Amino acid sequence: MTPPSRSDTERAALDERVAAYRRDTEFDATVRAQALRFRATWGLFSPREIDEGTSMLLDAIEVGPDDDCFDLGCGYGAIGLTLARLAPGGETWMGDRDFVAVEYARANAERNAITNARALLSNGFDAVPADQRFDVVASNLPAKVGNESLTLLIADAYAHLNPGGHLYVVTISGMRRFIERTFDEVFGNYEKAKQGRQHTVALAVREPSS
Repeated sequence: MTPPSRSDTERAALDERVAAYRRDTEFDATVRAQALRFRATWGLFSPREIDEGTSMLLDAIEVGPDDDCFDLGCGYGAIGLTLARLAPGGETWMGDRDFVAVEYARANAERNAITNARALLSNGFDAVPADQRFDVVASNLPAKVGNESLTLLIADAYAHLNPGGHLYVVTISGMRRFIERTFDEVFGNYEKAKQGRQHTVALAVREPSS
């Protein structure tokens, strides 16, 4: 019997790897004492575990049991579903412009029997009703969308926050000065809530009188 050529062997290995990439990833995570199970897919951000920046963000967020929350750019729902668990008396919205992300976030809510969370296809806040208000908005902001888009997201977050509401974002630390400047321009305040080696969590508050 003729042994397989190297090209046949390499092709078989490639086929096996591609088949593995087609299968969903699945993992367990405990965040803020909340045990959650996530299913994701390649192409979504950090599909095998909750990334360091998101973990920092979730550790820093202060949320009340009845708060209404918005997870901006939800991915498969790591932030939003944690907030929904921490605020069982409120409603958490999860928005993403990627329909694949929305489907996985919705499925992960069902997988974890979380009934006070909803996922919607939305480019930023575009699909959120103009009169909808939240107590907490949280996001792991991607650097690659550009400063113009980030400014729009921050301004829209302000518009959708209740007086006294909080915006929490995590970014790579190289964006800290931009976030500080934009928070000051939009909200009139900025606080560095948490600092890591590579990421910074920032907080802005919509003042009750604004």
